[in-house]
Amino acid sequence: MRLRKAYAPSQCLQIYIEEEGKAGSSWQQIGFQVSVLGPEQYSHIDWSIFEGVLVNSLEAKDAISSLMQEPFCSVPLIWIIREDTLSNRLPVYKEMGWDNLVSHWRKAFSRASVVVFPDFTLPMLYSMLDSGNFFVNPGSPVDVWAAESYNRTHDKYQMRKENGFNDEDLVVLVVGSPFFYNDQSWDYSVVMSTIRPLLIKYATNDAGGSFKFVFLCGNATDEHALQEDVSRLGLPPGYVKHYALNSDVNSVLLMGDIVVYGSSQDEQGFPPLIIRAMTFGIPVVAPDNPIIKKIVVDRVDGILFPKHDTGSLMMAFSLLISNGKLSKFALKVASSGRLLAKNVLASECVTTYARLLENVLCFPSSVFLPGPISQLQKKEWEWDLFDEIEEGTDDEEDFSRESSVVYALEEELSDLVNPINSSENGSETVVQDIPTEEDWEVLKEVESYEEYERLEMEQLEERKDKSPGIWDDIYRDVRKSEKLKFEANERDEGELERTGQPVCIYEIYDGAGAWPFLHHGSLYRGLSLLFFSLYFLCICQNTGARRSRSDDVDAVARLPLLNDTFYRDMICEMGGMFSIANKVDTIHRRPWIGFQSWHAAGRKVSLSIKAEKVLEEKIQKETIGDVIYVWSRMDMVHGVAESAELTFWSMCDVLNGGHCRTAFEDAFRKMYGLPSDVEALPPMPQDGGHWSALHSWLMPTPSFLEFIMFSRMFVDSLDALHSNSSEGRMCLLGSSDLEKNHCYCRLLEFLVNVWAYHSARKMVYVDPNSGFLEEQHPIEQRKGFMWAKYFNLALLKSMDEDLAEAADDNDHPREKWLWPLTGEVHWQGIYDRERAERYRVKMDKKRKTKEKLRERLLSGYRQKPLGRR
Repeated sequence: MRLRKAYAPSQCLQIYIEEEGKAGSSWQQIGFQVSVLGPEQYSHIDWSIFEGVLVNSLEAKDAISSLMQEPFCSVPLIWIIREDTLSNRLPVYKEMGWDNLVSHWRKAFSRASVVVFPDFTLPMLYSMLDSGNFFVNPGSPVDVWAAESYNRTHDKYQMRKENGFNDEDLVVLVVGSPFFYNDQSWDYSVVMSTIRPLLIKYATNDAGGSFKFVFLCGNATDEHALQEDVSRLGLPPGYVKHYALNSDVNSVLLMGDIVVYGSSQDEQGFPPLIIRAMTFGIPVVAPDNPIIKKIVVDRVDGILFPKHDTGSLMMAFSLLISNGKLSKFALKVASSGRLLAKNVLASECVTTYARLLENVLCFPSSVFLPGPISQLQKKEWEWDLFDEIEEGTDDEEDFSRESSVVYALEEELSDLVNPINSSENGSETVVQDIPTEEDWEVLKEVESYEEYERLEMEQLEERKDKSPGIWDDIYRDVRKSEKLKFEANERDEGELERTGQPVCIYEIYDGAGAWPFLHHGSLYRGLSLLFFSLYFLCICQNTGARRSRSDDVDAVARLPLLNDTFYRDMICEMGGMFSIANKVDTIHRRPWIGFQSWHAAGRKVSLSIKAEKVLEEKIQKETIGDVIYVWSRMDMVHGVAESAELTFWSMCDVLNGGHCRTAFEDAFRKMYGLPSDVEALPPMPQDGGHWSALHSWLMPTPSFLEFIMFSRMFVDSLDALHSNSSEGRMCLLGSSDLEKNHCYCRLLEFLVNVWAYHSARKMVYVDPNSGFLEEQHPIEQRKGFMWAKYFNLALLKSMDEDLAEAADDNDHPREKWLWPLTGEVHWQGIYDRERAERYRVKMDKKRKTKEKLRERLLSGYRQKPLGRR
């Protein structure tokens, strides 16, 4: 059973989380694969199944940018850092005064729920960016994978020849601690004193053969310190060479015949250089540090010696030498060490990641979770997954300057990190800095003060006496304002494109992170559920609630209920539909209306250009009849194969914590006031047809208003069941916190299916790719199954009027009554009162006119007849 594929919304990540064996048996069957995607692939994302993202290394610049914007601000993020490129550049940024670039990386690191490092050295190098979310999980397979890839493309003897070693030379590689990476040159003295007897003994050729010692530690600037130690020992020239850890480490390791780990420190993690040496098939001599002793079996996988015991070191080293060459015992130890390195710490690493995922990720109730970690028996890495990644990857290229996201971002922001940059001709150009949170706070205060001053000046201007001016100026100003008002309504490009179009599909989204999933053109119009505020801009780095240079609809402005974050999250996309239906004539004047969630494009189930043309031609030719067109079917969206065992209601139960039928039945019963002994769950057929999902449907506008009328009452009844003043709000439709925050969303997603089926609408499925039309659940086959009496328009209107009358009379059934807030409140009494008010205003105006005429007559003023004096 495949749990899910998830694709990040930022053009660069692909995450597989799949179960290869029996569903839910154990964590050992979960494998993770992270790879880079092309722009044509990035849009496929399934957030309803997988509510977390794994981001691999520093190749995630665009992903982090998108995940710092709504609707992805709350998505759990695990960032795995496996290289030190950025840590090497941070001191450079500080030295050059690029504080804004450092601040940018610090925000990116703080966005992650957890930043995972494969060894204990990297967190020390990245300490400047630590926000308290660093975590070390040693045991990454990257060292083995990199060494094997390098070994397949490079020849050992060719590397030795290029570096001045003969075939007869026995190269002893002395590896230092990575903790002395930068400027601790005295570590060489410690290493030299530890292996001094080896250097002196084999320099005299007493053991036969030609020995060369190579030191791999520190950096290139400490070459002089090492040579001073060598000269004091009186060793021959060329006998000792030095390579820095910031050089090509793999090439140095590959040249070695024996590796001696010269550090005597008790380290927290297993040294990665020893893992790479073992992978190359090189026997290792190391001190019996606890972490090494725990994994390496002495004289089986390697040779261990007590720390600071020179005699033990000499004896351990002599076991590997026979007549100036490697002994058979050395070859046996090397072979065993290579097998050990293949999956060293694999079990511990996978177990730790499993625990981390359990603590960080929030799986929906519809996911069949793996078994407990205690059942984990896997001892090996899933190397077949790494082989798939390696087919299109060049290991050298991965770590090059050109391919590193660190340098790419550095070049991209090069004009922003410096307050002043010099141009080619030597002149200085002032450029804009990247705004920080403090900048936004200052801007907020400035805008507040300016707004106060503006209102004060307007009040002062109103109190001043003004000359009306000459009539020509007044007439010209009026004409100008009317022209601007007309242009304001007509200048929008999207509105002009839709002129004459019979249909408009509203794409519902909530945040700038969803913008790449939205369409452009005359057929579509964005519908934003997110309100905009300066504070929200500071937190989530959004540039606004709606797209710039577009005519997207602000749902919050049209329906004040959506200002309430609680209800906006509870009803999700349905809130956008309520906002369009609220005074629909002011926003939508077309005979057909459609809706589509931004998730549809993310899951590649939105309409293609061909399907759009087919659908437009269809509704223009067939104008008779009430029909609903759907294109995102339920089984395709949720990746569930059609099966007789999985019915409409059982599928709804799967996606709503097992309580869909109960919640729907209770809400339906409360909505119609049905007694407890009457069946209240509308039957849905098991004929194998398709059902709509993701709010991807199209219907006549009058039908839409009827559906909204039904939906408002249903949502109100559903909310009444989950609202209890004594116990607070509760949600049985989800298990995780995220599902509880969006309690009604997935249940309301399927509400249109129940309404369309039982209200005798013709249901047509449109293939989103080919545009092929196929009727679903024909009306003739529904007879005897439809509950038409509950979906009758006359009944719904009478129920709507009863609720409106109660709202008009302030006769609220409960303290927080949702229904009046979801749209217009109208009943016959309101119409009569408005009509009476209009009549009263008309009569008052008529009465005042008569009184003015009467006052003129009583005042004695008479107009003299013409021709009289």
